[in-house]
Amino acid sequence: MNDVKKSTELPKTVAFRLGTVGAVVADRFAARIEPLDLKPKHAGLMTALSHGEAASQQELAGRLGVAPSLVVALADHLERLGAIERVRDPADRRRQVLTLTEPGYALLAACEQAARELDTELTAGLRPGERTALQRALGVLAAEAGLPTGE
Repeated sequence: MNDVKKSTELPKTVAFRLGTVGAVVADRFAARIEPLDLKPKHAGLMTALSHGEAASQQELAGRLGVAPSLVVALADHLERLGAIERVRDPADRRRQVLTLTEPGYALLAACEQAARELDTELTAGLRPGERTALQRALGVLAAEAGLPTGE
């Protein structure tokens, strides 16, 4: 049996680095918004609704790439917090349309503040040009993955 240990280049790959750093950052963001009684997926749903157009639970599930049952569970929680309203579509009574309320916009602003504070901590060791390059690179990767780029 060969007891020689071989090193791996896996930690040098973009996929591995983004995945592991992303998991750490997601956990830290989740901890920041936990006092608001929110999880990152709640913030994602509110962000999707924040563009001003009401959307059905089915449409949101498609837009977010998640199961409709997850959208229902997230919406239930957000409705209890007063962050969203569900209204029956008058044209199709089977369809429920979700809209973000004023308290929902306030919660979303608190999530954004938490994310900005975390951004500052995460990028503290970067020079301004490196921060700009990181933002640009992440925007390209997001666009290529079909995700919102924030622009």
